[in-house]
Amino acid sequence: MAWANQGMQALIPVINRVQDAFSQLGTNVSFELPQIAVVGGQSAGKSSVLENFVGKDFLPRGSGIVTRRPLILQLIQDPNEYGEFLHKKGHRYVDFDEVRQEIENETDRVTGKNKGISAHPINLRVYSPNVLNLTLIDLPGLTKVPVGDQPADIEQQIREMIMTFISRETCLILAVTPANSDLATSDALKLAKEVDPQGLRTIGVLTKLDLMDDGTDARDILENKLLPLRRGYVGVVNRGQKDIMGRKNITAALDAERKFFFAHPSYRHMADRLGTTYLQKTLNQQLTNHIRDTLPTLRDTLQKRLFAMEREVADHKNYAPNDPGRQTKALMQMVTQFNSDIERSIEGSSAKLVSTNELSGGARINRLFHERFPFEIVKMEFDEKEMHREIQYAIRNIHGIRVGLFTPDMAFEAIAKKQIARLKEPSLKCVDLVVNELAMVVRRCADGMSRYPLLRDELERLVVSFTREREQVAKQQITLLIDYELAYMNTNHEDFIGFSNAEAKATQGQSVKNVLGNQVIRKGWLSVNISFVRGSKDGWFVLKADTLNWYRDDSETEKKYMLPLDGLRLRDIEAGFMSRAYRFALFYPDGKNVYKDYKQLEVGCNNLDEVDAWKASFLRAGVYPEKVKTPEDDSSPDSDEASIDPMLERQVEIIRNLVDSYMKIITKTIKDIVPKAIMHLIVNKVSEFMKEELLMNIYQSGDADALMEESQLEAQKREEMLRMYNACKEALRIISEVNMSSIGETMPPSLPPGDYRPSGPSPIPPVPRPAPAPPGRGQAPVPPPLVPLRLPPPSTTGGGAPLIPARPQIPKRPF
Repeated sequence: MAWANQGMQALIPVINRVQDAFSQLGTNVSFELPQIAVVGGQSAGKSSVLENFVGKDFLPRGSGIVTRRPLILQLIQDPNEYGEFLHKKGHRYVDFDEVRQEIENETDRVTGKNKGISAHPINLRVYSPNVLNLTLIDLPGLTKVPVGDQPADIEQQIREMIMTFISRETCLILAVTPANSDLATSDALKLAKEVDPQGLRTIGVLTKLDLMDDGTDARDILENKLLPLRRGYVGVVNRGQKDIMGRKNITAALDAERKFFFAHPSYRHMADRLGTTYLQKTLNQQLTNHIRDTLPTLRDTLQKRLFAMEREVADHKNYAPNDPGRQTKALMQMVTQFNSDIERSIEGSSAKLVSTNELSGGARINRLFHERFPFEIVKMEFDEKEMHREIQYAIRNIHGIRVGLFTPDMAFEAIAKKQIARLKEPSLKCVDLVVNELAMVVRRCADGMSRYPLLRDELERLVVSFTREREQVAKQQITLLIDYELAYMNTNHEDFIGFSNAEAKATQGQSVKNVLGNQVIRKGWLSVNISFVRGSKDGWFVLKADTLNWYRDDSETEKKYMLPLDGLRLRDIEAGFMSRAYRFALFYPDGKNVYKDYKQLEVGCNNLDEVDAWKASFLRAGVYPEKVKTPEDDSSPDSDEASIDPMLERQVEIIRNLVDSYMKIITKTIKDIVPKAIMHLIVNKVSEFMKEELLMNIYQSGDADALMEESQLEAQKREEMLRMYNACKEALRIISEVNMSSIGETMPPSLPPGDYRPSGPSPIPPVPRPAPAPPGRGQAPVPPPLVPLRLPPPSTTGGGAPLIPARPQIPKRPF
């Protein structure tokens, strides 16, 4: 294996510096850095492999799950030998027993001392002359049974933690599997297969080759014939538990490992491609190549992130929270924006965030005025039987002991006033609904000022309090409107039919009916519940003045059914335990079938507002809700008595026609004037208050500077964004240093002489990497590439020829 130059060897430290740039600023790396993740089951030998790389015992050991937090291990070749933690930067650990103790202490600090786990990593750098530049992530081993304080789903938690690392495309997977177990059941290879099905990022490591049963070997696996991986397998022999307890020197263990492979008949022919030292070289080379290939993508990702944050950072770079000028300016901007948001929400003019899921603001108020309010009024007018009984009692009580020969006008006035007084409840209810909707609009717009919670609460309090004050004024004025109608009965109104016309209609047996012709009242989708077994299905319905038409879809080409509305009634249905739809049913009071063999047709919507709108439309078409009988109605002695006096029946019909005519005039007036009164007395007044008096009330309410105190959450968000911006900027600077670095011809320092290697040229074939055809001779010199290139090794005639054979010359590889 040959190394092109020191620049190539510098790529791994570059990624280490990028990782540290984010870690030191307290920012999680939200994009993918090239790295190697060590995955394996418990007691698979992961810790022993890492310790063999370093040549020191420095990892915690014990029974059960020992690695309970990810360990980012950065190996750096250096003349000195020491360890350094990122959370204790500057403190050098020369004694590696102290390194082990610090890992245990830092793990217990976050996870507790009873086997808990955490995804927050520990960063450890090891400087040593015995290592090659390498960065690995030691992940917790897979476990099946929880122990100590571990949750019941400990296996799933560890699996998810591992998957967050190895699912990244820039992560190489070091799958560690003991050779004395069935490879087909390897947890490490199973996880690697899930995220890397083609084996492009997976490097297999077989441990415990010396513990296999006699007569068995792993030759087929190591030759990549069984369960092949694109990057192959490397076999290693770790120290046994007896060796560890006896404090056997790792150098001696590596020497024993070398002797084992050269002495074993199944491994002798490939001994130079096995062992810890070869594994370390292989990982160093593959990680270096991997970093080189992914560096342009990493640079582009950092640049995009930096550009995306520049605008926000520009607003916060010179942020001074206690600057009076800034506070005043921010207060004015917030109040102005608050007023503008509420105005847009009510008026509906170019709102910044238009909801596509539900109606809000002005659209809901409009629905309240034109659908909900008329619906509440019409609900009072449907009970003909109750009206007939009240008129009959009024006429009898007015006549007293006498027999009446003429229709008493006092009965008309008594019944009409009772009906007019009933209009007060839906009118006041309309006020409540509009005020509640305004309060929701104010609260929703105030949420945009979460950065200043005190100002947000104060603005919301002032506006809602003023709205409640206007609510009382509006209710008083609307009550006066009803009192005006009760004070004087204008029977000379041009639309009033008068006694003569009412008597003529009563004689003819005609009833006054609102004729809408055959116009379309409403269209839309309704879910139809035919039966419990068949469930519900959607249909397109067209409601006209006299029919309800059911189509297969909104093209209205295929009609499934047409239902006449004459005599139809409507009742609410409670939602079933398996359905969230709001439903109502259409039925005939006499019990005849509505649709095929069904006594009622159940329809509904997923939105309560839509159901109310359909009910209001059915009321316009003359389909009234079902009357709920009360015990008082059933106990009334005369409720079921039919009048046998034809004169009285004629007088009742006359009064009924008069009341119906007069109430249409009053209802029309109330439907028109109440929304106008609400708009004038509440909505418009609130808008004027916000434009003219809100800012003054804020300054009068107390200390304006205290209101501009920033929330802790927003301060943290700002600091986090600035940290991320600085980290991205620092990472780009580090990468640019590599891009501009000169390509030297100095070879990387060789490993210590204690490591084994053949005395002659190594038969290890280089890792095949495709390259374009070499350029022609005599070309002009090209500028330095974005990343260091692999160059031919220096001439061997100059002395000091490297022991590692040179790789064939490879020209510049395009990205």
